Amino acid sequence: QVQLVESGGGLVQAGGSLRLTCAASGRTYSTYGWFRQAPGKEREFVAAISWSGSSTYYADSVKGRFTISRDNAKTTVYLQMNSLKPEDTAVYYCAASPWGGSSRPRRAEYDYWGQGTQVTVSS
Repeated sequence: QVQLVESGGGLVQAGGSLRLTCAASGRTYSTYGWFRQAPGKEREFVAAISWSGSSTYYADSVKGRFTISRDNAKTTVYLQMNSLKPEDTAVYYCAASPWGGSSRPRRAEYDYWGQGTQVTVSS
């Protein structure tokens, strides 16, 4: 079992920054990812990071603006979001995958999910 708890969401103006945190407890998994879901849309992949933290993978829509990282204890995963746009508005979810490597963009590859944190970017 893995428990994931996200925090750090909020309201920010376009061009601003937020840092999301995902605290993981229980069994340690290999790969962690961030997904997001806007109202009326499918949940989509944002970023993922491997166990060691040396490999990361991003959706094209956030590449160059968002950075995923994890702490040395492997218990916390971060998503630094810069240059935020109104289209980044969504509920952001942290997820854990048993599969190695960071190239894990499919929801089906993740076994555990957090409850989500709302990010709202105003124009």
